[in-house]
Amino acid sequence: MSDIRPRRSVLYMPGANERALEKAKTLQADSLILDLEDAVAPEAKVEARDRVCGVVKAGGYGPRELIIRINGQDTEWGKADLKAAAHAKPDAILAPKVTSGDDIRWLDEALSEAGASASLGLWVMIETPLSILNLKDIASTAQTTRLSGFVMGSNDLIKDFRAEPMPSRENLAACYTLAIAAARAYDLLVFDGVYNDIANAEGFAAESKQAKAFGFDGKTLIHPTQVEPCNTIFAPPAEAVQQSRDVIAAFADPANAGKGVLKVNGKMTELLHLAQAKRLVAVAEAIAARETANA
Repeated sequence: MSDIRPRRSVLYMPGANERALEKAKTLQADSLILDLEDAVAPEAKVEARDRVCGVVKAGGYGPRELIIRINGQDTEWGKADLKAAAHAKPDAILAPKVTSGDDIRWLDEALSEAGASASLGLWVMIETPLSILNLKDIASTAQTTRLSGFVMGSNDLIKDFRAEPMPSRENLAACYTLAIAAARAYDLLVFDGVYNDIANAEGFAAESKQAKAFGFDGKTLIHPTQVEPCNTIFAPPAEAVQQSRDVIAAFADPANAGKGVLKVNGKMTELLHLAQAKRLVAVAEAIAARETANA
């Protein structure tokens, strides 16, 4: 099972912006992607790399998970980004433009050669048509590499499909479902893409609820104002947590030993619901611990 920690809100922070990196220490985002790729102009890439790796080494981000997004390995900055990120020791690195299992194996080997610890996670962007076609090949490498998460690059997919954005995202639904299926088959995290219209709070909430319904673990964000509503939407509802606790207690009751189906609070409940209940309670407890750490 993927490690249980809150990952409801995954906020991109531009690696070239010193003030933004400092402000991130006060934000309630569960995870931070310190970006060296899209958010950084070519002439600022090297400086941003030094700054991001410096702040990760210095710490001060509390319980927030830190991910460094590097540039692609086909760029002039990618290989140096990878080595520097490995030495900075974030929680994970995020690699863009992967298209096959071979890409994952190369990245994994390169990280090991750069001295990365076995605990350093590898997240990858799913953002090209070829990555969608090769999702099983990519995800299956998790069995032998440090691959641990998918991040959907929705804007890039729309661009490469020569499509147009749709409010309810029907033209990306197949991509999302396939990515989530691959992630669940190989026990990977999977995160929804960003919502671009910062001023449209109602639209953001609707898309976040849709992402949760799809089965995403959380959502990537581009602005601090999106953090609080995202955390609220992706947190398990209190009534669902209580029902899950009751399910766990019912199956633990010696009087129900050996039973595969129980009625809990009027609902027929099977053993498969017990596994779901245990995960939901674990997530709720992780969120409570996270909020205590912020206090």
